[in-house]
Amino acid sequence: MVKSIPTPLRIFAWVFVGVTGLFLLGPLIVVVGVSLSESRFISFPPNGLSLHWYRQVLSSDAYVAAAWLSLRVAVLVTISATLLGGAAAVAIHRRKLPGSETMGAFFLSPLVLPTIIYAIGMLMLWSTLFGPVSILTLWISHTIIAAPYVVRTTLAVLADSDPFLEEAAATMGAGRMQRLFLVVLPQCAPGLAAGAFFAFNVSFDEAVLSLFLRKPGMTTLPVQIYSQLEFSPDPSVAAVSTIMILLTVVLILVIDRIVGVQKFASS
Repeated sequence: MVKSIPTPLRIFAWVFVGVTGLFLLGPLIVVVGVSLSESRFISFPPNGLSLHWYRQVLSSDAYVAAAWLSLRVAVLVTISATLLGGAAAVAIHRRKLPGSETMGAFFLSPLVLPTIIYAIGMLMLWSTLFGPVSILTLWISHTIIAAPYVVRTTLAVLADSDPFLEEAAATMGAGRMQRLFLVVLPQCAPGLAAGAFFAFNVSFDEAVLSLFLRKPGMTTLPVQIYSQLEFSPDPSVAAVSTIMILLTVVLILVIDRIVGVQKFASS
């Protein structure tokens, strides 16, 4: 018979969970609170409540242009990273190509490479071979660091998939492309959705690569936030951060509608 948990241990567990939750959610609460402040300076708790800083951000040409650039790059990266990472994951899982294990390590290597080192190397390589950086540079560099997330999540889903479904489809006369689109891709859907979510967030929030691979007139939202904090910090930075938090929540809700949070989390 299982013994009951001692009361002191139960109290300690609740306190530990509460303190951990406070450390995780505390910064977000402060950011949201500062964004609603009437003060012209960053302070918490807020001195009065106002949506002034949200109106200022949404009417600011600098913030809107930076957000539009980040959104365009993130959408392009999501598409390319999902296609590249999904195809690589399927090929690696089947182990029909020579050196599939080495290929898997190669596609996952950007996860362990320091971003600043990659940013410097990419800047030097691109400048040497192609000249000035452009939005294409951001697209390619963001795709390289985002694709491993798609590979990882898709491989995790494929590891639990039924390997005999494709064989059964082949026995029933399905061609290679039919098996790919009707059997393999539906099995990969939760992993692809999770990978696409991570790819979008990685690209949209990436600051180091965007800081190195930029030119005048090409500023992403994270770089704009960094510049605002460096030269003239005010609650507008908190307002932008709150909008980015809300964007992440909306993406999670969309994924919940499409594939379900349980399948998304299991990948």
